[in-house]
Amino acid sequence: MADEGLNLHPAGPARLRRRSRRDRDFGLVYRYRKPIVVASLVCGDLAAALAAILCTHLLIRMTGLPSPAPQRVTASFVVLAFFVVGLYTGSGPGPYERFRLRSIGIAGLIAISTIATLPERNVIDFMIVQFANAACLLLIGHYIEATTRGLLIYTDLWGASTVLVGAADHCQKLAHLLARNPELGLKPIGLIRTADASNSKGEPFPIPVIGTTTDFGNIRPRTEIEVAVFATTSELAAVPRDCPAFAPSCCFMLLEDIHYIQGPWVHARTMGTMIGVEIRRNLCSWQSRLLKRTFDILVAITIALLVLPAVALAALMIKLVDQGPAFYVQKRIGHNGTTIKVLKLRTMYADSERLLEEHLRRDPQARAEWQRFFKLRRDPRILPIVGNFLRSSSADELPQLWNVICGDMSLVGPRPLPAYHAEQFDEEFRLLRIGVMPGITGLWQVSSRSDGDLQILREQDLFYIRNWSPWLDLYILLQTVPAVLGAKGAR
Repeated sequence: MADEGLNLHPAGPARLRRRSRRDRDFGLVYRYRKPIVVASLVCGDLAAALAAILCTHLLIRMTGLPSPAPQRVTASFVVLAFFVVGLYTGSGPGPYERFRLRSIGIAGLIAISTIATLPERNVIDFMIVQFANAACLLLIGHYIEATTRGLLIYTDLWGASTVLVGAADHCQKLAHLLARNPELGLKPIGLIRTADASNSKGEPFPIPVIGTTTDFGNIRPRTEIEVAVFATTSELAAVPRDCPAFAPSCCFMLLEDIHYIQGPWVHARTMGTMIGVEIRRNLCSWQSRLLKRTFDILVAITIALLVLPAVALAALMIKLVDQGPAFYVQKRIGHNGTTIKVLKLRTMYADSERLLEEHLRRDPQARAEWQRFFKLRRDPRILPIVGNFLRSSSADELPQLWNVICGDMSLVGPRPLPAYHAEQFDEEFRLLRIGVMPGITGLWQVSSRSDGDLQILREQDLFYIRNWSPWLDLYILLQTVPAVLGAKGAR
């Protein structure tokens, strides 16, 4: 469950029931689910490779750089590289882990082709074209795969048939989690519960109960089980070696409910005949912080130069709509608890605080919404036209690139909170949160944004802090683009 903290989507028992009906109706198509999924992914990657070649050739024609032969070689072997890193398993890991594997596959392929065909002259030009080819292949491939995966989820072809084994309450929570996150690739079709367990809440189960852990030998599932998820080691130990319920190729997963060690940087490590869990705290090392800071400076300066004319135009429009400064400075809690001044384009009237107090006093529903989200879907403080556009597109946060350059913020990180907002959390979480640099974008912004309450914000910040990596930052930046273009959760 490495990607458990990513991309929470609203769903529930209805999706699970709909899937069980589709399992009966798909027939021959569902029987060949894996070949269909793999073929779809391969076609998407070939399309991405072709698009990368076209984009790189466009760059070559515009700049006059030499056209290297390895570009066509790279495109020819891209499917082989992705097969080697494990992207064509039929369902496989979640989207973040797939992005990391895709990056590794492309980097290895580019490195091999570069070493094999490095010219004696024009080496720098050669490397520029190679880097452009890799960047195009990664970015285009990421979005094409996301689209392909979405279509496969819609047609119910994405995800391995999975049974949950364990206590009823725990498995019910897990079933809902998998239903909300179909991109994880596990599709629950049944529950094998412990014999002495019952659903203490009395709620109907979203998936059928197909047996108990004391009766493994008599379980005959209607659909082939590809993955079995066990809640504890005791249930796993109770499975007979020749259990007819599970095919020889069935994958067993042990899911211990240890919330503080979840994530992609938790690895099993053998120590003689014993197995341990290795937990890496990446953001605690100075090398990781230096890498993150270098990336922030380079990318922030590049983006700032590109968007400077747009920011100037937006500032002019704000001045025309309402008298007052075009930029707004708000005090937020930064790294190590210091107070930072976050820059934004002003999207509200100059007397916004008075307007908010009057509105909350008149409207009880708005007051309840404010207490839960600290934002309003219909906010009377927002400037007409320009204010709504800047907030829905998140363009009002572009001046925060200056905060990144100055070292007050990072491109990716937990959202910087005002003091009254941070006080809603427990002290342990606040201390953990201020230990990292706040960011312009983050997991909360690309998955839930303003539709997510404080609990979702807490869960996603914890996941990011405990599982940071350069791959995760790059993944979040790429996910920010569709989130902003679609105005996802904007308020």
